[in-house]
Amino acid sequence: MKALVGIIMGSDSDLPIMQEAANVLKQFEIPYEIGVYSAHRSPHRTAEYVKSARRRGLKVIIAGAGSSAHLAGVTAAETTLPVIGVPINSSPLSGLDSLLSTVQMPPGVPVATMGVGKSGATNAGIFAVQILALDDEDLMKHLVEYKEWLEKAVEEKSRKVQEQGAG
Repeated sequence: MKALVGIIMGSDSDLPIMQEAANVLKQFEIPYEIGVYSAHRSPHRTAEYVKSARRRGLKVIIAGAGSSAHLAGVTAAETTLPVIGVPINSSPLSGLDSLLSTVQMPPGVPVATMGVGKSGATNAGIFAVQILALDDEDLMKHLVEYKEWLEKAVEEKSRKVQEQGAG
């Protein structure tokens, strides 16, 4: 199947975090492509990837980067597709620099910014699913089932905590 989501990252060292977004897309059976595209070290290659994304059938791009983290912003500047930014905690500032670089975009160049690290990558995957589910009833049903599963998981955890606390 043709990829609907592009997952890009600034460095191969970002893969363990960005794999979390890929895991979500796999769970929902959404085809995706994944690769390393640096806003600073390969700007022309990155721009070509982003500019061709819509033509190639992508509907959403998830961009993760650490340190100065300009990948999501550069991506958003080059496309009208929704861009989801994942700040990576790869610097001495524990991702705060990445978060600020990703979230502080000028008017007209939005990036939906998730939290720092693995939970942010997971949420980026879920957010991409939510975007795609707007036009896909089967995917929306799967998303509703996922949300119900989350609720049941919390109930189960609460039950276990209550049992441990009662002992």
